[in-house]
Formats: sequence, structure tokens, C-alpha cells
Amino acid sequence: MKASGRRGDAGLPSPHPAQLVAGRRAVMELLRSGRPVDRLWVAQGAHGLTEVLEAARSRGAVIQVVPRAVLHRLAGTEHHQGVVARATPLGWVELEELLQRAKEPAAGGHPSIPPMLVVLDRLQDPRNVGALLRSADAAGAVGAVVASRRAAPLSDVAVRASAGAAQHLPVARVSSVAEALERIKQEGFWAVGADPSADRLAWDVDMAGQAVAVVVGAEGKGLSPLVRRRCDVLVRLPMLGKVGSLNASVAGAVLMYEMRRQHLVGQQALGEGPARRSLSQRG
Repeated sequence: MKASGRRGDAGLPSPHPAQLVAGRRAVMELLRSGRPVDRLWVAQGAHGLTEVLEAARSRGAVIQVVPRAVLHRLAGTEHHQGVVARATPLGWVELEELLQRAKEPAAGGHPSIPPMLVVLDRLQDPRNVGALLRSADAAGAVGAVVASRRAAPLSDVAVRASAGAAQHLPVARVSSVAEALERIKQEGFWAVGADPSADRLAWDVDMAGQAVAVVVGAEGKGLSPLVRRRCDVLVRLPMLGKVGSLNASVAGAVLMYEMRRQHLVGQQALGEGPARRSLSQRG
């Protein structure tokens, strides 16, 4: 988010390419991530910020106590929990860097579990993007792939929704999700697309020992036709109630954890880290 303070407001930034991050957890994760943070705004009378303030001081950030209304303007919301930080913009990584990370022995901090990526196909709601990044980080994904056009940006809203995970999880921005999937598959990943109309349930597809790219489509529209054709398998989650489908971020989170469950069960069955299947073993 570009700073939106009006010129002349004491201590407020003029339009500026830096990113504003609001919320205690998101700011704390920002400070832990190592990204440069030059200023912290704290609401007058705010309590429970000792850890955040100590971390900000240790990184040389200027700390300014301001009326709560100032934070409302900076954050664009009243849900800032009394703290806003200004940092350098989130950077992107190249797809090739994500694929290289997937080959490293300790990818995602789980050296014997197959790597996983999450691929977002034209999601429009930044809150869904943030929630999916949070789930991907929690599930130990290597990183995420997002479209550079016709998709929600990695804005401060997405960062807040990620509860700080966006500060840690590498994200690659690509011009074509379909072409990116082809490249990902060349590295031995199976592309598993979430599709409520699919014939197969997620747990009927065996992914134990297999590197997986979990593909989540746009809210309401689902996967685009080209991306759908690039998926190796389409799966759905059972809907036992009266609602016809799940929110995109919820469906993606459940699917990621089902893939991880299979990875962990496969690891326990083999006793060692399972080898990845080659492309010749598809289908």
C-alpha cells in the first residue's frame, strides 16, 4: 500500500513507494523478516506493544506516538490494533528461484517431505490471497505463484490477512499461470487443481511421496480453461451441507493440508524421506 497521508500532516509520509503494514502480528512478523523498517506509528494509550517496540528500536526505526485517528488514515481501517509500520515494498522472486529452493535439502524446513507450491489463478480478493499465503506458510510450502495481471495485488490488505506470512513466504509473479504450471511440472511436480465439479475427491488421489503444486482458481469462476487443462488432476472436497462450495481460501487450505497429510503418512510408511516420482510415472 502506498502511503496516503496528506502533505502537511506532521510526521505523516507523503505519497511514497514504501509499504504500510498494520496490526500487531503483521508488524511483528515484518520486523522478524529482516525487511528494512524506518518508522513505526503507535496509537496514544496503546498497551501490550512492548515486544514490537523493542524489536523496532533494535532495528533503528523511528517510533512516533500519534492519535488513533492518524492510524485510521494510515491503515485505511480501524482494525490496526494500535500500530502501523512503514517498510520497503515486498519484493518478488523469480519462478526459477522457487524451483531451485524446492531442490534444496531443507526446503520449507522439512527436508524429508516432498516440496509443495501453491499456485493462485486470478484470485481477486486480497483477503483470500493473504489467507492462502498464511495457510501455505503453515503447511510448509516452498512458496507461492501468482498472476501479474487480472489478479489481486499483494497489498497491505493481503499482508494483514496473511498474519505476517507474506513477510516470509517467497512469492513469484508470472505473466501466464498456465505457462508457469508447465515449467513447474517439468521439475517433477504434479499440478493438483481445486475444482468443485471434479469427479475425484481429494483423498482419493495418492500424492504420497510426490512434489505437488496446489492450484486454486478465482472466486466464483474457478480455474481458467487453460490452467484447468494444465492440471494433472482435478479434485474436489465433499460438500455435505446446503452450501454448494467453499470459499477459495478455505478450499485451498484444506487441499494443501490433505496433500501434507498424505506426505506425512507416506513418510511414516517408508521410514525415510520418500523419493519423488518422475514425470514418466504420471497417469
